[in-house]
Amino acid sequence: MHLEIQGLTAEDAPTLVLSSGLGGVAGFWQPQLAALTPHYRVVTYDQRGTGRSPDTLPEGYSMAMMAAELADALQQHDIQHYDIVGHALGGLIGLQLALDFPERVGRVVVINGWLSLDAHTQRCFQVRQDLLLNVGVEAFVRAQPLFLYPAEWLARHQARICAEDAHHVAHFQGMENLLRRLHALMNCDFRPYVAKITQPVLAIYSQDDLLVPWSCSPQLAQALPAGSLIEMAWGGHAMSVTDADTFNSLLLGWLAETAPLPRRAVS
Repeated sequence: MHLEIQGLTAEDAPTLVLSSGLGGVAGFWQPQLAALTPHYRVVTYDQRGTGRSPDTLPEGYSMAMMAAELADALQQHDIQHYDIVGHALGGLIGLQLALDFPERVGRVVVINGWLSLDAHTQRCFQVRQDLLLNVGVEAFVRAQPLFLYPAEWLARHQARICAEDAHHVAHFQGMENLLRRLHALMNCDFRPYVAKITQPVLAIYSQDDLLVPWSCSPQLAQALPAGSLIEMAWGGHAMSVTDADTFNSLLLGWLAETAPLPRRAVS
């Protein structure tokens, strides 16, 4: 698995692992790097079967497998303790890591995520799956920004979006891989296990998210033993891209407020 490690280099530097959504690639986090790297060792990665981590995913691919793959990759780089910041699918990977590797995960940030799949989000995923299977990759890619960004932001950034569409088509992760990742996401349900996730977890959401109803984040935060909640009024599903300054400020603020106290030397 391809990892990129940036920011602080001290052995005891606090580590943030940034985990992307269904697209899976590290580049999603470019708007966060300048804000985070002065304060943290920052790890971004291309998820298995995407970007610079090419592979054929197995049948029955699951959220637990995604979490274990990331834990193994971090361990190979001698990264044993970390916080996870994840967007949608990436946030659920963070929750799974907190559940399966509690000794390694300190805090989790879930961006526009959920406790269990909402019927509206399921409909959106089914539409995207139908586009991929019945129309093709280009139609799937062209539709994707409609679920990610507010309409007026899209209207102002058409040249950028067209360039991104061409890039995503040229570097498409493959139909089989995408469908297996999508099915893993749709089948993930944390309701039976949420009480076991005792780490501090922030659910941060945008009120105008088209893909995931905003109410999913309060439901997640309320179900967690140490859940907290932050709202952004605008930005769509990918508000960390469309309003990066506000998002970065809120994220850094919560991380500072919940930072563990430094250990006192024993005299």
